[in-house]
This record gives sequence, C-alpha cells and structure tokens, in this order.
Amino acid sequence: MFIKVLRRELKIAFRKSAEIINPLWFFLIVITLFPLGIGPEPTLLARIAPGIVWVAALLSSLLSLERLFRDDYLDGSLEQLLLLPAPLTLTVIAKVCAHWMVTGLPLLIISPLIALLLSLDFKTWEAVALTLLLGTPTLSFIGAIGVALTVGLRKGGVLLSLLVLPLYIPVLIFSTGAIDAASMAMPIGGYLALLGAMLAGSFTLAPFATSAALRISVH
Repeated sequence: MFIKVLRRELKIAFRKSAEIINPLWFFLIVITLFPLGIGPEPTLLARIAPGIVWVAALLSSLLSLERLFRDDYLDGSLEQLLLLPAPLTLTVIAKVCAHWMVTGLPLLIISPLIALLLSLDFKTWEAVALTLLLGTPTLSFIGAIGVALTVGLRKGGVLLSLLVLPLYIPVLIFSTGAIDAASMAMPIGGYLALLGAMLAGSFTLAPFATSAALRISVH
C-alpha cells in the first residue's frame, strides 16, 4: 500500500511540474539575490551562508506545503483514503515521502551549486548537504500536521504558516549551527545527532498526529 500511494503521488507531482519547479526556482532566486545584493565578498558570503540557505529552504518548503492534502480534499479522494483498510499512518508517510522527494531532494541535489554561489569550501558544503538531508524531511513531517489541521479551510495558508513556523525553529537553529561550525573547522557531530533525533521523532510521531488531524478536518 505504501508503494502504491508513493507512486501515485509521484505521478501526480510529475504531471504538475510546477509543483517541483516553483519551490526549487524560489530557492535558487533567494540564494542568488544575496550575492547580488551584498556583493561577491567570499568571506562575508561564507559567514552568512548558513542563514541564507536554511531560511530559503524553509520558505521554499512552505511554498509547496499547502498542496500536500489540499487537492485530495477538494476532489474527494482524501475521504476514500480514510476508508482504505490500510492504516492511515502509512498513507500519510507515503504522501510526506513523496512531497520530500519532489521538494526537499532537489535542494540536496543542487547543493554543490549553492556552495559555488556562496563561496563555500568542501567541509561547509558537506555540512549543508547533511543538514538538508536530515532537516528537510523533518520540515515535511512537521508541516504535514499543519496542513492536515487546515486542509478544510478555504484560506488556510496564513494559518498554516503560523502553525508550523514556530515548530521549524529548532531545525533552523541546529542546521545553521552545524554549517557555521563546519565553516570554522569545528566538529558538527552533535548538531547532526540532534537533527537526526528530530527526524526520528517527527517520523515516529507526526504520522499519527497528521492522521488524527485529517480525521477531524474531514469529519
């Protein structure tokens, strides 16, 4: 069941290529504007790179988050998913994984380009890639809870942002801390361990919270 839902979501996403391109394009625009705005000074760019990368990643995640369950709710297929004999949590995990594969994974793939634009060395780029690998799935799982709570609202985008942004702050803090530490040749294992713990916690708990929120929103 998990594989079927995952394939379905990926097929839908690739049919609507804007869902993949828009967050990625937004991310690249934000990353590109900073060197143009503050100048190409490598030292300055490397110093502010952690904040730039993760604020851009966070906002690009929010850009595509609202559609996670919205289309299924509007066409009635969400109610059918609730009636499936398979656990709803598996369906939620599949949908969140598909969302990450089309929004978070592309950010990881273009991370070498980010390093080039922001004048990052190899160790700092490695930290960027690792934090994106651990942090962006956490954003998707946490965001799914907010989407499930607001899926029945006509204009839930602002409320969604208010719900999930405070929950994103720990990921933002530890990810930028890891990149900053890597830029100063300091160990980042502790930061990565905390990000991994947050990913494990969100993967374990968020599907249950999302499932409960979906049942409340639909019924």
